[in-house]
Amino acid sequence: MDVTTDTHQKCLSINLDNRKYGTIAEIGAGQETARWFFRAGGAAGTVAKAMSAYDMKFSDAIYGESPRYVSRARLNQMLDIEYSLVIERLDKHRGAESTFFAFANTVASRSYSRKQDGQGWLGVKFQTSPQQPPSRIDLHVYLSANDVLRDQESLGILGVNLIYGAFQHHASPEALLKSLLDGLSSKLVEVDMVDFYGPAFETVDNRLMALRLVEYGLTSGAMFNAKGKVVQPADALYNKAVLVERSRFRPPTLLNINMLDCAQRRFAEETGIPENDLVVISEMTLHNLREGETIDTEDFLDRADILCALGKNVLVSNMGEYYRLASYLLRCTRKPLSIVLGIPTLKQIFNEIYYENLQGGILEAFGRLFKSDLRLYISPSLNPDGSVVTLDEFEPEPHLRHLFHYLRENRLVRALDTVNRDYLTIYADEVLRDIKAGQDGWRAKVPELVAQVIAEKDLFR
Repeated sequence: MDVTTDTHQKCLSINLDNRKYGTIAEIGAGQETARWFFRAGGAAGTVAKAMSAYDMKFSDAIYGESPRYVSRARLNQMLDIEYSLVIERLDKHRGAESTFFAFANTVASRSYSRKQDGQGWLGVKFQTSPQQPPSRIDLHVYLSANDVLRDQESLGILGVNLIYGAFQHHASPEALLKSLLDGLSSKLVEVDMVDFYGPAFETVDNRLMALRLVEYGLTSGAMFNAKGKVVQPADALYNKAVLVERSRFRPPTLLNINMLDCAQRRFAEETGIPENDLVVISEMTLHNLREGETIDTEDFLDRADILCALGKNVLVSNMGEYYRLASYLLRCTRKPLSIVLGIPTLKQIFNEIYYENLQGGILEAFGRLFKSDLRLYISPSLNPDGSVVTLDEFEPEPHLRHLFHYLRENRLVRALDTVNRDYLTIYADEVLRDIKAGQDGWRAKVPELVAQVIAEKDLFR
């Protein structure tokens, strides 16, 4: 199988393969993918129809009404209608030798009035062999070139990469993901959600694909909900308050869950936010998932299984610094944000070595971290001698104490004093060691549901 990374060659190879035939439909700021196929030459062998419905009324007349035009729902409408038309009109004529497809995108260009990057949805519905049921790939993209023409060029290349990848790499979704940025820069294009489904992807776990998006540098963060379904973060968090706990969750202990529950109650009391308007997230960074240079995917899925069983939304990220996490979440919502953490992590946040890459150092980092309605809830921890350390006893370096007192006086950092102190002696590494050793003492250190899932699925062995 010939594989190329050049956009022109990708288009030409598809155009010259008479078995691949379908429709390209683009609305909004799209219009660029079809141009690549026509520019390569031989497009009559691939493109049954290319269309663009820029006006909303025309779009509604073709695809039906939609509350949001740049949305996955609109993408689904487009793909379903265009693919059904291809089958209806061409299956009898050439279905025995053709693998049909429909590609669609719906994209909003950069908004200069609201200072928002361009973003949108792309998808392809395709057959892997003639007269077979279709499979599908949906993805969401951010375009951050700050230049409309450059964004359009990036969008066209991404569309070509998606169509080519669907045909050439569907047997290896991870290779497909890597190929999405062929000819593109991750500084200009971010793919923060991808969903594979259909007969070609029956063995694909989209939670693992979310991890790969982050690992391969296509995005800073990817998310799936408690049902294990991948979600686009901005959609999932739109107009929602957010509470985040970062940990290895290997496994989630009584302390992990108690900290999160206490912070959730405190957050709700202080803000008056209804439970339905709050999204609670368990976050794992790539650093928390790596053992050496590699990520054990089975181990990752073990943790994901447990967190999903607990009803938690999961965010996988490469955002080691908390100010980067805050900036990321602020792109998704303008509602209050909160992060729950322990004293050891607070010490790291006050360690200036982590901010050497910022011109403004720790002051710039804290300015980014607390620029919106964000608060840190700080759980007590234990000293090596077994004594309890609370926020009142925390002391940063002498020259940072005034900064710390400023954060406390303005209630940007708050003590979480309702945590069960009996749980402070629980350390996840010790629990994991006992699980692997086959000792039973670990069961008393994790929630009952966690113990049940670990035992039933024989996890972490």
